Amino acid sequence: MPDPHLLRVTAYAAAAAMGGFLFGYDSAVINGAIDGIEAEFPTNPAVTGFVVAADLPGAAIGAAVGGRIADRLGRLGAQRVAAVLFAVTAVGSALPFTVWDLAFWRMAAGVAIGMASVIAPTYIAEISPAAYRGRLASLQQLAIVIGIVVSQLVNYLLAAAGGGSAGTLGPLHTWQWMFAVNLLPAAVYFLLAAVMPESPRHLVRTGRDAEARDVLTRIEGGATSDRIAQIRASLGSERKARFADLRGPRLLLPIVWTGLGLCAFQQLCGINVIFYYSSTLWQSVGVQQSSSLLLSLFTSVINLIGTFVAISLVDRLGRRPLLMTGSAGMAVALAVTAYSFAHTSHGVLPFGWGLTALIGASVFVLFYALSWGAIVWVLLGEMFPLRIRAAAMGVATATQWLTNWLVTLTFPSLSAWSLPATYLLYAAFAAVSFVFVRRRLAETKGRTLESISAGEAPAH
Repeated sequence: MPDPHLLRVTAYAAAAAMGGFLFGYDSAVINGAIDGIEAEFPTNPAVTGFVVAADLPGAAIGAAVGGRIADRLGRLGAQRVAAVLFAVTAVGSALPFTVWDLAFWRMAAGVAIGMASVIAPTYIAEISPAAYRGRLASLQQLAIVIGIVVSQLVNYLLAAAGGGSAGTLGPLHTWQWMFAVNLLPAAVYFLLAAVMPESPRHLVRTGRDAEARDVLTRIEGGATSDRIAQIRASLGSERKARFADLRGPRLLLPIVWTGLGLCAFQQLCGINVIFYYSSTLWQSVGVQQSSSLLLSLFTSVINLIGTFVAISLVDRLGRRPLLMTGSAGMAVALAVTAYSFAHTSHGVLPFGWGLTALIGASVFVLFYALSWGAIVWVLLGEMFPLRIRAAAMGVATATQWLTNWLVTLTFPSLSAWSLPATYLLYAAFAAVSFVFVRRRLAETKGRTLESISAGEAPAH
């Protein structure tokens, strides 16, 4: 019979991961809406790139403040704030007056995305038993991927029903419905955050031991007094973490530098070029819009499959082996994709090389999903000492979003200069990420958050 405590924790983790679903949907929905936006608001490539990337600076802001909000309002209070932001910006993005209004609402949605990217992995890590923490924390990435898949499916179905993203369905254009759909999961996220239990570690930090004991009994059972003592000891100082606590002999603590590196490399491999620009990318080499949207959906399904692989292996093989496997696979796949794009002639990619490029891009997404896509979120929730976790998570995820913004903003210009060279650059970053993990990252598989915080020797 399944362990009732594990089932309960899994349900709580899945509910928290709803923020990841909204994160994935809001991030990727722009992929299918670009043509409709350009038809509604005639722009130039620079403005289009700005609108596409507008959520990313907002996400960096949301990630930077999300940890402090989670410490001040609690993990659940911060989730409710993010849910309200998701709902408001879904409406605002669907009903803009100008392209600049749309950019504003995209940036505001980014704040909600950034908050969700910090709060969900923190909450999941803090309620999960050590033996299952990797798989449960991977639910965040699974939810992100499902959100991406749903966004591409919604885009495809709405475009088919409305005659393209610039078409009309009832009172709104198709691309407006693409944004408006996100209002429904935002409402669900808010309701879930109203019924979930607060993180026991946050409760202990704020002196609410009785509530923490009740939550621990529900999710772990037994020996709650000892667990509360362990949590209190691991917290160290009772004051809330500040960014000043992250300082070390070389500006930042070594563990914070490692977290920043993980977040940067997760984006420098160019993964979000696939999710933000894949529709227009395939159209640029001769694929029709309807087919390009279908290819984007196919790529998202590959991403989902890879995420399931990561969930099944993360607590068996460990974090480091999966990351290094992913780095090697991504580097090779990106190099193959770059070589394929080099055979584009007069804006058309021959069928054979087009198929090779599709396979290369799909293999890249698969290796990313089974490694860097899921594992970085697991590590961010568990690698930092508890006394600085919220602040360190904020800095690390802000770095992730700023790097994402840099890649997203530069891709149109780089690809216009040379698409093959751009993909070779991403392949080089994937190769360097292998060396980074090998040299800088300690294994955290099977260790409690308290033992990680105490600096106990990790297994390599």
